[in-house]
Amino acid sequence: MLNHKLTLQISELELAICRFPPDAPLPNWIGENSFSSVTRTSDELSIVCCEDRLPGNVEAERNWRMIKIKGPFEFSLTGILATLVTPLSDAGIPIFAISTYDTDYLLLKGEQLDRAIGILEHTCIIENRLQN
Repeated sequence: MLNHKLTLQISELELAICRFPPDAPLPNWIGENSFSSVTRTSDELSIVCCEDRLPGNVEAERNWRMIKIKGPFEFSLTGILATLVTPLSDAGIPIFAISTYDTDYLLLKGEQLDRAIGILEHTCIIENRLQN
């Protein structure tokens, strides 16, 4: 069980989630100075990047917004994502989660962001909400 206060940082970025064949090269439009996440598996290459970086011909899920759970967190700390994802799932709000070495990010469709924030503020251990 999570026994830790969380700080959420709401990003102004508008993100897109793209899927490519597993052997596709990394596109140069991802950008180095903005948020991006690249995951390659034997099944696919998934890229999350700023929507304004996408060429018009790239098929993608657009209009995602991001909540950063301010870290860093020790690897032994459990329940961080569950604390946030469970109430969102119970409310029927889909998420796309990204974890890094230091922290976690929740991506939500833009039209669900305000509702999701309200749910998290009322049901989770939230210490602070920051706008970035």
